[in-house]
Amino acid sequence: MKKINYKAIAKNVIDLEISALRKLKISLSKSFDQAVEAIVKCQSKIILCGVGKSYLIASKISATLSSVGCPSFSLPANECSHGDLGSISKKDVLILFSNSGETQELKPVIEYANRNRITIIGIVSKKKSLLYRASDIKLIIPEVKEAGLGIVPTSSTCEQLAIGDCLAIAALNKKGFSKKNFKALHPKGSLAAQLKTAEDLMIKGKKIPFINNNLDMDNALKIMRKSNMGVLIVKDKKNNTVGIISDGDIKRIKNKNTDFKKIFAKNIMKKKPISIDKDTLASKSLSIMSDKKITCLCVHDIKNKNRTIGILKIHSILDSNIQ
Repeated sequence: MKKINYKAIAKNVIDLEISALRKLKISLSKSFDQAVEAIVKCQSKIILCGVGKSYLIASKISATLSSVGCPSFSLPANECSHGDLGSISKKDVLILFSNSGETQELKPVIEYANRNRITIIGIVSKKKSLLYRASDIKLIIPEVKEAGLGIVPTSSTCEQLAIGDCLAIAALNKKGFSKKNFKALHPKGSLAAQLKTAEDLMIKGKKIPFINNNLDMDNALKIMRKSNMGVLIVKDKKNNTVGIISDGDIKRIKNKNTDFKKIFAKNIMKKKPISIDKDTLASKSLSIMSDKKITCLCVHDIKNKNRTIGILKIHSILDSNIQ
């Protein structure tokens, strides 16, 4: 049996797809800008449609669009003639995928869209095709050599996937879609963990062990024990945070056999504790703690950096599987 060099085959496939993407990059025109504007301005849904491999690409791009704030779903073109055309409304934008542009199953979709003046963005490689002629916005993907006998959809589907991702990310930027927006649409899983902020994990409200800077340490110690936090946040008469006291600070005083009733919070507190904005990513907060060799941070609102609204502890971050 002839020995096959699998790595050589893989490298050839990758080379073909890299070449296809380079051609796609060069081919981008004003039509791409028009397509992004149509997506962003859509008052209803972005509907992506295709057949076979093109439908699978359409489904992936639809999911990406929805995840960046552009409501979307995908339709298999072969089902549209059996009632699914009813899910397409006049305010929708249709993105149709077809390498040849002559896919028979797309014809009813095209006719329905043209009859109802529904915007069609056609992603196609052949200019003389039905899809090219019928599209309001024409996105031409270069004709490229396929891997595997020269006919297996590989390089062309790579182009389709790439142009779809480009549309989604360009729309994201146009809409000003932020990480906070992204987090709202991804409340679970590893992505959600990466996007957690200090506000999501901080201890807040009555659980924060605040003490006045003139409080004696005998009473301060009682508050620390009751809170079981291992830290005290010291504030002045205006409720501004002026210092922090850790259980380590208290241990050092104990070793000196000092009378706690004669020592006040302002005498032993660390002044100007490190404080972060509530929107700081938890991963960034963990990095700050690591650099400063501390186990907690004060959290403030950007509107008033002097007032603590929460305490973020290192264990809260680690327990959320954030690194």
